[in-house]
Amino acid sequence: MKNNDFLKFFSLFALSVFILFILMIVMSIVTNISFETFYDSLFSKEIQFAIKLSLETASIATILGTLLGVPAAYALARYNFKGKDIVDSIVELPVILPPLITGFALLVFFGNTVFGKFITENIIEILFTYKGTIVAQFFVATPFIIRTSKSVFECIDEKYELIAQSLGSKKYESFLDVVIPMAKNGIIAGAILAWARSIGEFGATMMLAGATKMKTETLPIAVFLNISLGDLEKALAVSLIFLLVATLVLVIIRSVLKIGENNDRL
Repeated sequence: MKNNDFLKFFSLFALSVFILFILMIVMSIVTNISFETFYDSLFSKEIQFAIKLSLETASIATILGTLLGVPAAYALARYNFKGKDIVDSIVELPVILPPLITGFALLVFFGNTVFGKFITENIIEILFTYKGTIVAQFFVATPFIIRTSKSVFECIDEKYELIAQSLGSKKYESFLDVVIPMAKNGIIAGAILAWARSIGEFGATMMLAGATKMKTETLPIAVFLNISLGDLEKALAVSLIFLLVATLVLVIIRSVLKIGENNDRL
């Protein structure tokens, strides 16, 4: 009994310490900015541009990541092939690599390799444009969609697909009509995580798209530029916007997962 009490005390103490640490960091931002400064920064042309660009690029990157990541996750969950473990590990590389290294690697690929230069010169201009921001966000965010979707697909019994196919559905139809509806909550949660990762991306986007004011200035780059210029109040204002966005994302994810659990019970 005493051992159980000690474990309960220690685990709750550890949780309290970490929660307190997070709250102290959050409060250090909230308490160092006035409402007037926050309001003026929020509605300034620079921050309005940064918010708009961040929302647009993160949304496009997430949509592209979902279109590519969901089928990729299905392949990893359903099919066995040589080198599958290696492929599964490669998918994690954008998550493990430091963002600065990721951005530098993308810069070298699109700027120095034959295939990358062909893309930038003949198909789409990527280097130091907002399109480069989308590419960098797509690269770092897609693994979150693949990993989340893969876990969901692995939990869905394959017999549901086989039943649908035995009733006349083609394989792609059973995937779209049976698997996707069953996995939608997990896919949505993964997409939200990917969107949150995209909108917060800094290192890779700065290396590939640059840090040009009112051109490739996303919210993280706006924080960087204003700190570099010594405008700490505006940097704090943008940081507070990020806190609000992060809180909203967490609430949405928890709501989606809760809805999914309730539907499963029904």
